[in-house]
Amino acid sequence: MLNRYPLWKYVMLIFVILLSFLYALPNFYGEDPAVQITGVRGNAASELTLNQVHDILKKNHLTSQSIALKNGTILVRFKDPNVQLAARDVLISILGDSYVVALNLAPATPIWLRALGADPMKLGLDLRGGVHFLMEVDMDAILSKLQIQNMDSLRRELQEKNITYTQITKQNSTHGYGIEIDFSDAKSRDEAMSYLSSRQKHMLINADRGNKLKALMTSDRLREVREYAVQQNMTILRNRVNQIGVAEPLVQRQGDRIVVELPGIQDTARAKEILGATASLEFHLVNTKVTPEAAAIGRVPADTEIKKDRDGRLVALYKKVIMTGDHITDAFFGIDEYNRPQVNISLDSLGSAIMSDFTKDNIGKLMASLYVEYKDSGNKDINGRPILVKQEEVINAANISSRFGGRFQITGIGTPSEARQLALLLRAGALIAPIQIVEERTIGPTLGAQNISQGLDACLAGLAASILFMVVYYRKFGMIASTALLVNLVLIVGVMSLLPGVTLTMPGIAGIVLTLAVAVDANVLINERIKEELRNARSIQQAIHEGYKGAFSSIIDANITTLITAIILYAVGTGSIKGFAITTIIGVLTSMFTAILGTRAIVNMLYGAKRIEKLSI
Repeated sequence: MLNRYPLWKYVMLIFVILLSFLYALPNFYGEDPAVQITGVRGNAASELTLNQVHDILKKNHLTSQSIALKNGTILVRFKDPNVQLAARDVLISILGDSYVVALNLAPATPIWLRALGADPMKLGLDLRGGVHFLMEVDMDAILSKLQIQNMDSLRRELQEKNITYTQITKQNSTHGYGIEIDFSDAKSRDEAMSYLSSRQKHMLINADRGNKLKALMTSDRLREVREYAVQQNMTILRNRVNQIGVAEPLVQRQGDRIVVELPGIQDTARAKEILGATASLEFHLVNTKVTPEAAAIGRVPADTEIKKDRDGRLVALYKKVIMTGDHITDAFFGIDEYNRPQVNISLDSLGSAIMSDFTKDNIGKLMASLYVEYKDSGNKDINGRPILVKQEEVINAANISSRFGGRFQITGIGTPSEARQLALLLRAGALIAPIQIVEERTIGPTLGAQNISQGLDACLAGLAASILFMVVYYRKFGMIASTALLVNLVLIVGVMSLLPGVTLTMPGIAGIVLTLAVAVDANVLINERIKEELRNARSIQQAIHEGYKGAFSSIIDANITTLITAIILYAVGTGSIKGFAITTIIGVLTSMFTAILGTRAIVNMLYGAKRIEKLSI
């Protein structure tokens, strides 16, 4: 029979609409202004901190909606942004440098909706507010590190070949991070040049004045290192952002710089602490032959250097690095048998081999874990960029009692919070080179709310204009199309809220407005085909059936071409272009669903299997 749907189709439609409405619902609750309190290195937010925060707010007559402690972070919700700002200032002044007190926005979704996995759409920086960083990779640091590695490599090659040299020195960066090797005679120099040139393909090795060789990295090698540094730092920054739980961040390349955008974060302190941290580990053998008295006056062998532990005690370490944190594949917090914090380390295959070979030959000796970090010195260079200083600290020195494998533990860490922080940084990866924040910008939630309001006004204005046109021109069928249009909007919001990788931006709102127009276009095609069939003296039931059937191919063709264009935009675009493309893709799919299936279901319910004398179209 014409214009009849089986029961399962109606059930499916109702289920899809209700499900979309359920997952769209959290977007109507908005967000609460909140203050987030997190312990910095060496401190932890605990129940004691929670009670302290509660007392501080009560004493200063600042009313909060709720205070909760979760995973070492305290989140305090407020009703008013003014109270939020006042609370932030008070908490910073009392808690001091022991904690990072950051402004944030927390979804106000009811507990019962969160239990169903229903969360609001993730909003981009332009809608939600947040922080924007432009970071520059410190190429001098990585090239200097590579220069030292090249020196070790050249030294090892010469020793293996039994070629005698007097000294190997490095040249400064203005000479291209070169290396100079002195020989006692020209014969040794020429023999070394011949041998090293065939072994060190990434270096240009030439004779210099006197009995010297000069080794410079090739331009291809320098370009490769720079490219690798930027790409690896981008990967590590993404990992770090994911570790601290920032929703839908943007990390993308801009030349030799990196752009990082963190929606929802309203204070740069916490973000800078995690993103800018260059923490890594180096493992060194302890030189036990150096006495404390000799270490105090700096009287140590050339192959040894003095470092301090967390208590200020001097520790003599051999300069040679056994292994760095580059080989760490996993790191997680744990507690040892004495209830002390520790970090459990897993190594890659190369790291496992290095550690296994070293510990096998050095059982009974002390091995130290050196914590290395670059921090802002507070001074700036001639270009106005922060000058980073290297800070090193011996966090433990343990006796090698047996041969290590690919897993071992680091103990001697001060607090559980510090162990967690170290594990986070090691798990996310050490930055290949230090980064400097050359530009930082905070976009306030007020501007984001204004963008949302303007975008919503534009969307509703377009929707109202479309509904008015459809109702006036197509009457009852126009009302049916308008109903489908409203359902389509709910479907778009529901799908975008449900999908974890989708973020709404201002261009995304433009994509929604565009897809609403596309949805109207589909209903115009259907209605015009029905009217055409009626003019051809078809019966009403046949006109409806043929109208939907005839318009189907045109709707599919038009939407498929739009869909292909949007997919191409998503594949090759970045940032705002992707935001526009993803909402367009979702909108096109939902508009086809509502325009073809949705309106047909309503028409079938109203007109299917009935004797109709006249259509309101």
